[in-house]
Amino acid sequence: MLFVVTALLSASQAHAQLFVDALDWKESEVPPPPAFDVKKLVTFEVPRITTMVYGVDPASVTISKVDSLVRYVMVITSETGARNVMYEALRCSTGEFKTYARYSADGKWRAVANPEWRSVFGSMPSPHPLWFAKAGACDGAAPVSSPSVLVTKLKDQGRYLDP
Repeated sequence: MLFVVTALLSASQAHAQLFVDALDWKESEVPPPPAFDVKKLVTFEVPRITTMVYGVDPASVTISKVDSLVRYVMVITSETGARNVMYEALRCSTGEFKTYARYSADGKWRAVANPEWRSVFGSMPSPHPLWFAKAGACDGAAPVSSPSVLVTKLKDQGRYLDP
């Protein structure tokens, strides 16, 4: 019985700490969209969508120690070769993502007007943020420790994805 009470107290203290942290959390200044190279993409699987290839250039990935965000350039390529490229952030602790900018056909980044945090579990045209998180960007509710760890997980994603 003492074990159960201790476990419940510990859990409630951890929950309270997470709640306080969530209230105090602030996003750091967003760096400009990084350069990316489609020849260096590390791809990952997004179940249910077989005609698209999803990938990130490892050089575009940053993990902020200030706000615990994983920022990256996501490249989605159709079977015909058309590309949709976005500069995004993933907040593992809340299961949310944000799109800051989109890469246009003329080779320039276009900022998204009023970017907002959205749930990775919500309905959207592409579920890539959820699968990116599962494939290697998040370690539970925290971002992975480094971009190199993320890349290793993406390359060995079969080990990390839920069945």
